Amino acid sequence: MISKRTAIRLSDGRELIYFDETADSGRAKWPDTRQLPPPPPTSQLRYDPLVDEWVAVAAHRQTRTFLPPTDKCPLCPSTPDFASEIPAPDYDVVVFENQFPSFSDRVKAGEITELTDMVPVRPGVGRCEVVCFTSDHNSSFGALTPERVRTVVDALADRTTEMSALTGVAQVFPFENRGIEIGVTLSHPHGQIYAYPMVPPRTQAMLRAARKHAEHTGGRNLYADVLAAERKAQVRVVTANEHWTAYVPAASRWPFEIQLAPNRQVLDIPALTDAERDAFGPIYLDILKRFDALFDRPMPYISAWHQAVTGEGRDLGYLHLQLFSIRRAADKLKFLAGSESAMGAFINDIVPETAAQILRDVR
Repeated sequence: MISKRTAIRLSDGRELIYFDETADSGRAKWPDTRQLPPPPPTSQLRYDPLVDEWVAVAAHRQTRTFLPPTDKCPLCPSTPDFASEIPAPDYDVVVFENQFPSFSDRVKAGEITELTDMVPVRPGVGRCEVVCFTSDHNSSFGALTPERVRTVVDALADRTTEMSALTGVAQVFPFENRGIEIGVTLSHPHGQIYAYPMVPPRTQAMLRAARKHAEHTGGRNLYADVLAAERKAQVRVVTANEHWTAYVPAASRWPFEIQLAPNRQVLDIPALTDAERDAFGPIYLDILKRFDALFDRPMPYISAWHQAVTGEGRDLGYLHLQLFSIRRAADKLKFLAGSESAMGAFINDIVPETAAQILRDVR
């Protein structure tokens, strides 16, 4: 649980926030001594009329840091020999604006121009932040204590509240990419938060399905009904506690996929009660340990928080965490090839009920 929140500015003007578990951390006394160039302008959003979707074009991200050596890791605390993104010599949890953001509020005059009448372009206004879970470079989220997980959840709640209030933000999306197989560019345990200037395609699809269900059932919430059905059937439930249920979706797209949801309808992370926040850590850490035990090696995964949108359709939301891996066997990965990449039609290699049984049995 957060005892102290300390915000500072890095040398290029970006915001950094320490979330500390003790009140006398003294983080603010450590300034950023680097001479950094100004942050890049925001991305372009280009509309694809063929599928009614917006695509972000952020050319400056081509030069972002890529798998640096441990002694040059920008997410480790600063040392006398290397000034990182975090000026203090240690930290509990820290959040800062991404140096190479996909979305930001830094709009460069004349940068965004129309392409054609069919392809409008607008600034990718939003915000992207990095969340460091621990100062230990060789650790992982699964190795955190339940108390540290609670601090992370509180930090995500803080950032969701602030980022949801930014002008033009449609949805706030916290996530973690883990493993070089997933495509991470920094191995230090960390996640990210995107404040999208548009409603992403998956959320759009979920909202369409939720509206249709509500219309046909007199206003019932779709996710709540799905969760209730899974809890009743039990066949795909992996584990549960008083406040959370972890289950394999009946129509999983990924070889090993779990959705972890609060047992009551909650719109976003800030809406979680203290009891729900405390109960999240033990069950999530249990799931991560099961993932790593599947093939006796660190499991590459994506962990994605699905929260309610900030505008129309917000009441249809139901907070849940989607955890999935592209590893389908000890020596095999699921690549998104022709059907998935070109057509968006997923073909799963493992029967979801089998995956649930495997995850229940593994320790």
